[in-house]
Order: sequence, then structure tokens, then C-alpha cells
Amino acid sequence: MSEENTLSIIAKILVELENLIPIYMQNPIDEKIANGNVAVCIIDENGNVTGKMYGKNKVRSRETYKVAWTKASQVWLTGIKTGEYEKLVFNKIIEENSNGIESPDLIGWEGGQPLNLPNGELLSVGFSGFRGVIDLEIMERALNLVINK
Repeated sequence: MSEENTLSIIAKILVELENLIPIYMQNPIDEKIANGNVAVCIIDENGNVTGKMYGKNKVRSRETYKVAWTKASQVWLTGIKTGEYEKLVFNKIIEENSNGIESPDLIGWEGGQPLNLPNGELLSVGFSGFRGVIDLEIMERALNLVINK
């Protein structure tokens, strides 16, 4: 898959997210957390960064995107889901700073994950605004919708 195709898939993921967000907002817990403001950051293998902020509150969207970028960039450096990487560091399975991230900079929250495209290319993604488990789920679901169309 060429870079152009990867970028095309990323664009389609953003469209699917736009359709999925209102569905996830129907859960009162996630609606209260996000208040309509969620964000995604996607980094491809070539270091291209694509992101989108959803919602009307620019200040809240900016804060949410910062978290999404932190999640995505940590996955980009480590290749490991956020939350899982921290467990490995704190249990001394991986040395702190072995991937360029020191303890104060670890995100710790779920929502960052590697996603494999059908051709084996890897996307490092971060989603923020819902509960961590939902941040992971919505990205997987959006990718599956793109792949299965």
C-alpha cells in the first residue's frame, strides 16, 4: 500500500469516527466525560501526523487533542498500547527511558494503540475524550468499517 493509500485510509477512518461519535455519545458516562469534545491523532510509519478535533469547545478540544497526540506518539515510540507500556516499565520488564520516554511523561491512560492495516503497515493512534476502553474500541471499530467496505 502506498503512502497515498495509507493517507486515504486515514481520511476514511476520520469519516467513520464522525459517524460513530454520536453513537458513543449516547452513553451518559461518555457524554459527561467528553461533553461533545473528542480528538484523534494518527501517526503513520513515515511519521505523517493526521488529527482531528470534534466538538464545539475549542479549549476543551485542544486539551483533548493534546492527550490524543501524547497517546499516539507514545505508541509510535514504543509500539505498545498505552497503559500496557506503563505496566511493563513499572514492573521493570522494560527499562524506563528505553524508548525515549521518562516516567513523568508516560501517559498511563488507555486509548493509544497500534493498528495494523491489511498490508501490514502500522498506524500509531491515540483517541481521547471517552473512557479509555471506549477510546480503544472506537478506533478499532472505525478501522474495521473502513476495511470491510
